[in-house]
Amino acid sequence: MKKILLYSAACMLALSSCDMNINENPNYPAAGDITPTLEFPAVVNSVVDVPGEQMFILGGFFVQYFEQRPEQNQYNTIAELHFDESSDLFNRCYRTIYAGALQDIKDIEGKTTNTANLFACKVMKALALQYMVDACSDAPYSEACMGNANPNPKWEDGETVYKGVLAEMDEAEAALTGESMDMTDPLLGGDLAKWKQFANALRLRMYLRLIDGGIDASNYTAKVKAIVAGGELPAGDVTYDVYSDAEGQYNPWYGSVFSLGTNNYCAAHPLIAYYQATNDPRIGYAILPATASSKYVGLMPGSRTLYQDWDGTKVLNKDVSTINTDVARAMPVYVFTKSEIDFLKAEVELRFNNDAAAAKADYEAGVKADFASRGVDGVSDFLAGEKVNFDAQASDNDKLKLIYMQKWAAYFYRNHMEAWSEMRRTDVPVQSAATTEEAYKDPTIYTAGDVFSPGLNYYGNGKTCKRMPYPSSARKLNKNTPAVKTLADPVFWDVK
Repeated sequence: MKKILLYSAACMLALSSCDMNINENPNYPAAGDITPTLEFPAVVNSVVDVPGEQMFILGGFFVQYFEQRPEQNQYNTIAELHFDESSDLFNRCYRTIYAGALQDIKDIEGKTTNTANLFACKVMKALALQYMVDACSDAPYSEACMGNANPNPKWEDGETVYKGVLAEMDEAEAALTGESMDMTDPLLGGDLAKWKQFANALRLRMYLRLIDGGIDASNYTAKVKAIVAGGELPAGDVTYDVYSDAEGQYNPWYGSVFSLGTNNYCAAHPLIAYYQATNDPRIGYAILPATASSKYVGLMPGSRTLYQDWDGTKVLNKDVSTINTDVARAMPVYVFTKSEIDFLKAEVELRFNNDAAAAKADYEAGVKADFASRGVDGVSDFLAGEKVNFDAQASDNDKLKLIYMQKWAAYFYRNHMEAWSEMRRTDVPVQSAATTEEAYKDPTIYTAGDVFSPGLNYYGNGKTCKRMPYPSSARKLNKNTPAVKTLADPVFWDVK
């Protein structure tokens, strides 16, 4: 309880310090009195809010873990790709990245010379801008957070931002002098060795996106091979674990469910179908059987109102599997999972080192790590199943697809934003050749796990969401915000 209150107070103080136009409240410390010790928890809180709430929702729909329950309406526009800049879907993320995390990082950097503190700040800056770029491709960077000195910062292309924050992180690590962190650190407990491992995991994630974006691929390939060979990566999940099963202290996504007073989420057909096809016991972790049949039933993506036209049957909440949101009441935000790191390592071993044995070891470690994270038994029997057994795959391409598919399965209820980014980078799961209506009428033409263009798709048949619209608040306040992009315009590294 005390630690949650501390972080909440720090966040309030930091956010008040970021607003250049607000009058100072005598009941709170002035901006100059807020120390890095209090301010750094607010940085972490702001950054993790992006994957922890809004992008947990959006990513869950985009990768087809979630569907809108038939008798609710909150997320119809997301499920049906019926949104644009005016929908304001990314405004909160944009605000928490810039007015929250980046402004506070800048403030901390002006108040400390401690090299360990500065390194942790650069890692969090890189993570925040990775989220921004992966959503919108472009971002204010070199001119950001200058206040009245530059109220219209230029937006820079994603490649420039990626390379910039990676260079800043490298420079900060090279400048370390042996000092220890003296800021309150709710993420890694002030352990500098863990911050170095976290930085390597972030590099690994970002380098692979640069490689698949066709950007200096030979250089970044050498870098990912070196990271994997060095072995200096997190030994477990990296989580922001400050929540509890008490109102006002819930996990941020669960808090949004609680505030609406209704559960809008049911399971999407691709996730249910893949779990069932692979005999995966994780299907019961956060998914409930349909009450009408006591079976696991997923809803076709974006098809909530189409079933009646297909066969005359109106699908109700009782007919589909509800997402068990109670599992998330006190769930931490997963910034990195051990399984993600293992799957990334497996990819490097298979793609770049041509070492299938090492790839198999990392692949199986990734699956085991996810089972352990959820407290689900049966991993040995699961890995022996033909559809997920590494050795049973006919080719290296099949093995690589299996790594990607199991990573997609493991991101569920962990990090939906990274699931969306990785689906765009790898093109796995693949998009089904069958429409939702065709697959509904004839399940034999559908490959379990393939995703669909939503049945009700206001954006266009065959299209999926490749990026978030620019924030409408940026459009209103910054004349340098780029021209409007469509949902089909890919981010800079998504060139396939």
